[in-house]
Order: sequence, then C-alpha cells, then structure tokens
Amino acid sequence: MRPVILLTAAIILLASGIVYAQPQRAAGQERYFVSDAEARDMMYALTRGTPEQSALATETMIRSGDPQFIPVFIEMLRAFIYIEDRQIHIDGLEALSGESFGQWWPAWVEWYGATDITPPTGFTGWKGDLFSRINSELGAFLRDDVPSRIRVEEIAWGGVMVDGIPPLENPIMIPAGDADYLDPSEPVFGIVVNGDARAYPMRIMDHHEMANDVIGGVPVSLAYCTLCGAGIAYEGLGPDGTTYTFGTSGMLYRSNKLMYDRPTRTLWNHLTGEPVLGPLADSDFRLTVLPIVLTTWNDWKTMHPDSRVLSFNTGFERQYVAGEPYGDYYVSGDTMFPVWQRAGELAAKEHIFALYLDGEPMAYPIEILVDEGIVNDRVGSTDVLLLAGDRVLRVQGEHHRTGPITYTAGGEVRAYQRAGEVFRAGETPGTVIDSAGQTWDVTEEALIGPNGRRLERLPGHLAYWFGWFAFHSNTGVYAGK
Repeated sequence: MRPVILLTAAIILLASGIVYAQPQRAAGQERYFVSDAEARDMMYALTRGTPEQSALATETMIRSGDPQFIPVFIEMLRAFIYIEDRQIHIDGLEALSGESFGQWWPAWVEWYGATDITPPTGFTGWKGDLFSRINSELGAFLRDDVPSRIRVEEIAWGGVMVDGIPPLENPIMIPAGDADYLDPSEPVFGIVVNGDARAYPMRIMDHHEMANDVIGGVPVSLAYCTLCGAGIAYEGLGPDGTTYTFGTSGMLYRSNKLMYDRPTRTLWNHLTGEPVLGPLADSDFRLTVLPIVLTTWNDWKTMHPDSRVLSFNTGFERQYVAGEPYGDYYVSGDTMFPVWQRAGELAAKEHIFALYLDGEPMAYPIEILVDEGIVNDRVGSTDVLLLAGDRVLRVQGEHHRTGPITYTAGGEVRAYQRAGEVFRAGETPGTVIDSAGQTWDVTEEALIGPNGRRLERLPGHLAYWFGWFAFHSNTGVYAGK
C-alpha cells in the first residue's frame, strides 16, 4: 500500500482554472501518494501554469517517486526540444527511472517502450492539449473520451500538420501511352481491381503518401509510408456501407504513419489497417488489404498496356524528382524516429515482402526472393506461391542536400494461393508449371490453370524489416531453400 499524504492548506489556483493541491511529505516517508486529480493538475501546471507553478509541479512529481510521471517528462523533453534549458525534465527522468540518457529523446522513448509503465489518468487529453499548441487540429485527435488500443505515450509528432503531406483525391489518370514523363526503369505501384489497372509512380507518391481513388468501381486508398517503406492498398468500403477515405494525421507510431479516416477522424495504424485511437478503436473493423505490386513502369505497361497511370498534373507544385524529398533517408541505415521493438535478424531497413495470413505474419527478404525467383511455402494454414522479379529495384535519384544518390526501392513480388500444388518456373514469361506438368498463366488477379481453374492472388506488400517487426514481433522469417 502506498503511504497517505498530508496536504498543506495552501491551494494554488492556476490561470487556466485548474486547482492543484501540493502534497507534503509525512514524517519518515520517502514518497508521496498522488491522486488522479492531483496528477492531472500537475501535468497541466507544467504546460499551462506560471514558471513558478510549473517548477513546483516538477518538484512534486520528482519527490513522489512515482514512475507514472516518466512519460510526462518524456513529452516535455520532446516538446521543448528547441529551448536551451531542458535540464529540469532530464533531472525528472533520471530521478524517476534510474536511467541516464541525457537530452537524447529517442533513447528515452525506446527505453520506455520496453517497460510496462502506465501514464497518469488523463494523459491522452493532456498530450492533446500539448499538441494543440502546434496545431489545434493535430491535438484534437488525442482525447480522453475516445477508446485506444495503443500506448498513446508512443505517438510522436512527425513534424508536419494534419494533411501537411497532401493526399491525392481521385487524381487525374491518363493512358499508359501518354505518360511520356516516366522513365521505363522507374518504380511504380501497380493495382488491378475488377480488370481496372492503375499505376502510381513512386516519385509522385513520395510527396503525397496517400491516394484516395476508385478502381474498378471499388473505393481504394493507396497508403504509402515512406518511413517504413510500405505501400499498401486498402479497400475503403466499411461493413455498414460507409466509404472511408484517409488523410495523413501528421503523427507517427514506432516510425510508422498514423493515418485518419474522414468520416470519424479515428487514427489508424497504416501498417496493420486497424483503428487505434478514436471512435472506431473499440470496433472489430479492420481494413481489407488488396494486392499491390511495386515494379518498373516498363514491366507494368508491358503486362498491362491498357493501364492508366497517375498524371504528372496533380494540382500541386512539387519537385517530382526521384529521391526528393526522402532520398537521404532511403540511403541511410537509420530510422528517423524511435522504434523500441526491434530484432537484429535482418538489417533495420532491409526490404521484405510481408504476408499476414490466418493470423500469422511472415517476412520474406527481397534479396532471397530475387535470387530464388519462385517460392512454394505455407503461412498459417494457407499454401502460398511467391513469384519475384529478376532484380532488386534500384533508383537513380537526386536529393536537395546530398545531390545524386542511388537507393533501393524493393522488388517485384506477387503472392498467390497454391492449394497444395507445387510450382516451378514456366517455359515462357508469365507462366508457371505445376507438378503434373500443366501450364498456368500468371495474371494480376489470379493464376489461371487448366479448364479455367483459378488460384487467387494474396494481399502482400513490401516493408522495411524494422517497420514490419515493430508490429509483428512473432513474425516468421524465410531463410531460403
């Protein structure tokens, strides 16, 4: 049982109307018991009070010895990163944690992520109030009256405002033959829905990270996180018939973008398609993942000559040059924001092809897939066939700080059901052969075999290893034949 406090008669009335009572140490006690109301008031004293009230709240938090205030000090360390005197917050962190990372905010976040510490009641709303100082729309996502399925302490501001990276809304698409601005070797995201083929050049998506479109009569959101290397196509039709389109919240979770839906303004985990904070966070609704491929423009238009492609005329003034604006990040081995859940099995930013089937995650290193070309495997209870292109996609680009650069974009991989069949490469491109020697055609939506038999495409996507592992620590990793 925690010791009971003795309160002074002095009550401090903050300018914001918050009443805060300072606890006083009882004789022989080393720590204070802090009630939920007092903890909340002390948090707001840090950010809304006078310098004297802030200092008093800080001192009381430290003297309480209560680790619930550690995430509060971590937020303060990040929020006031541009002021010289952050030592008071560092002192609080070191006193309550017993650790010493100085002013290095990412180290504190990664240390905290591995703990089971919980923040004070009302922390989400307080953090929203803190973020509202950056932008009121940004802070409005973080509220105490909505459900959450993630640790709000790990949400980080990514440095842009809500939709500061502007999504493309039903963008102009042009015939493949008219896209003379595209280089044959440059990477594009390719999607086919109900026979409608679309291509979205990566160098344009680098600047927008989201395209809300209608493909084959189906609402689709191409959600691309440049930080975790994953471009994922989600169907936007909800179980109740609501059409969901998405924007960029400006916030991150383990260096993965948090997108938000327009109808309810719930935050969603981009990598898992789950609502994580907001009105839908306690629902069973999870976005349906659609098959997508990253390939070269030449290979895509050869396979889909009737494809339409994203026009260079997006309505935005941007430098749509490969490597701009994230080329320096792509060539670096480091993450841009803290991620505490890591594994050294692969390099942090090694590209993998990710599958999540029957509740089981699986990662396939691109280098291995390219080397083998065709892989017969099993994920969960599903027999899978993976078909990879003959090369890793490397991009020649230019960045405004580093100049000319070469970086890896991933590779061309498609996954299909195989229903017990064992396949090998076909004698002609675009075909595979089963164990009975029968030829199957490889299409964007399915393998087509004898007598019209179909084995459907499976929804997988590329990602950096760290991004996938951050949310799937139980993932399998394909080691090759």
